[in-house]
Amino acid sequence: MGSATTQALAASADALAAASGVTLDTAAELFAAGRAIGDSAQLSGALADPTASAQARTALVSSVFAEASAPVRMLLTVVAGERWSRASDLVDGVEELAIRAAAVSAAKDDVAGELFGFSRIVAADPEFELALGSRLGDADAKAALVEQVLGGRAAPATVLIASSLVRRPRERRVRQLISRAIDIVSAQSGRTVATVFTATPLADAQETRLRDALARRYGGEISVNQVIDPEVVGGLRVQIADDVIDGSISARLAELRQKLAS
Repeated sequence: MGSATTQALAASADALAAASGVTLDTAAELFAAGRAIGDSAQLSGALADPTASAQARTALVSSVFAEASAPVRMLLTVVAGERWSRASDLVDGVEELAIRAAAVSAAKDDVAGELFGFSRIVAADPEFELALGSRLGDADAKAALVEQVLGGRAAPATVLIASSLVRRPRERRVRQLISRAIDIVSAQSGRTVATVFTATPLADAQETRLRDALARRYGGEISVNQVIDPEVVGGLRVQIADDVIDGSISARLAELRQKLAS
């Protein structure tokens, strides 16, 4: 990610934080806008053109998205006024704003946890993942499939995020899309996601102790997502972003085998 994109993402997130009247409809509009921009190389290129003035880029937003709601027009104007390293980064930025807006509209719901649960459903069913990720599949049909799976089991914000992402995966795997969305939702709520691989589910007291320990190490609130993996054998493997804390028996056995072979 280039420095220009990093600054643009920060400015976009700040604009969302300052916006009023952000609802789930706002998020849905932003997802639709992101798809429209991503589907048009001419539009995405013009909005991310570093040789064009910010005034020209924001005027283009006013023209193309004249029918959008006031919060969406404001946010897209901020996006267009920023410098992006690549046109694809701008499309990702609008998508991130949509995910953040959905999270804002559902502050009382565990959207990140529900998205994680959906990612495990996808991981457990290769045919389902293939159907959602296929470039040949109809976008509306894929969204409807997600809504069928999650309907009544997840918050509307969770359903919107998952169904919107599978409409236009843009060469990304479904689990990669959902994982990114979990990170964005958690960041919006000021939390850090810890994925814990364990042979058996943690008891409530164990999870609490682990969360407290990770909070002392990383600071802030920690969300714990558990993945049951028999190959862990015993102990835990914890992943936070690029950090991996591997205290599993399988890791110790692998290390011992390596030492014996050397």
